[in-house]
Amino acid sequence: MREVLAQAAFQLFLERGFERTTVDDIVARAGVGRRSFFRYFPSKEDAVFPDHERCLAEMTEFLAAVDDSDPVGAVCDAARIVLRMYADNPEFSVQRYRLTREVPGLRTYELSVVRRYEQTLAGHLRGRFGEGGDGELRAEVIAASVVAAHNNGLRLWLRSGGEGDPEEAVDHALDLVRAVWARPGGEVVPVSARPEREAAEAVGAAASAPVSVDGEVVVMVARKGTPMWRVVQQIEAAVGES
Repeated sequence: MREVLAQAAFQLFLERGFERTTVDDIVARAGVGRRSFFRYFPSKEDAVFPDHERCLAEMTEFLAAVDDSDPVGAVCDAARIVLRMYADNPEFSVQRYRLTREVPGLRTYELSVVRRYEQTLAGHLRGRFGEGGDGELRAEVIAASVVAAHNNGLRLWLRSGGEGDPEEAVDHALDLVRAVWARPGGEVVPVSARPEREAAEAVGAAASAPVSVDGEVVVMVARKGTPMWRVVQQIEAAVGES
């Protein structure tokens, strides 16, 4: 019944527009009563995203059972669960993407859903890094990086109309996150413990540039406070050159 209602709702949204479609229209198309609709969906906005609750539950279950030796890798793999949900039904995913671009209210709702995924990832990482101080900060920043990378690759695929392999762009983006935040073997890159003056001297010597060593290791030295997007940009450039 949940699927029938979601299909009826989405057909009407495409035919009449989201704002002009009422819950009464949806239940009439589905051939059920209003109580049946609200048993499955609190609002018509929820009917646009019928699969996210299941996906969020699957992500939570995955993280609860995962080997925690590689926490950054674990949250990257958890993000791929969301990708598979979109890839399982390309036509619906592309139509929904286009609809959310046209309806500001749906875009706002979608952002709230994305935030729930991010909070789930951050919660898992806080269990690894700690609940306070830099541990909590690191968990929040890594979770935000994973979600941003995943969504960047996913939207490239959606904007193409669902053509090609959606995993290619997402894997590339998530690999970049792992390159920034984790070392091979799952060790999280630590904050430098060197005195600020020593670090500043090192920055002057290295000119804040990425260096390729034997084509395998990229070392990035940057001033304290350098924006993360700049660090990522420099590493991505070095990896591309190698």
